[in-house]
Amino acid sequence: MNFLMRIVVTSIVAFGLSYILNGVQIDAFTTAIVLAIVLAILNAIIKPILILITFPITVVTLGLFLFVINALIILLADKFIKGFHVDGFWWALLFSLLLSIVTSLLYKEKSDEKE
Repeated sequence: MNFLMRIVVTSIVAFGLSYILNGVQIDAFTTAIVLAIVLAILNAIIKPILILITFPITVVTLGLFLFVINALIILLADKFIKGFHVDGFWWALLFSLLLSIVTSLLYKEKSDEKE
């Protein structure tokens, strides 16, 4: 149930961000749901591999390179999902930052309610 709730929240936030950011387009809410599922899969499979490969760069940049990895994951999702388009790396970086911040704030509120 928690996984489904995270998918729904992520898709709502991503769909909302597509209206705010000019460089990100999501055609329909169903596309946002597919985006949330694909991002979950990519974050579970591809992201750990990228972090392992780029560990020295991540250490040198004090973890800031993880933002680049997040943007690359968004750009990779753009290639897989029809109806989702990101105009470039900087839009992907901004989208990934805002998506991470807003979803983490919403998840934090949920965990505060349970305590």
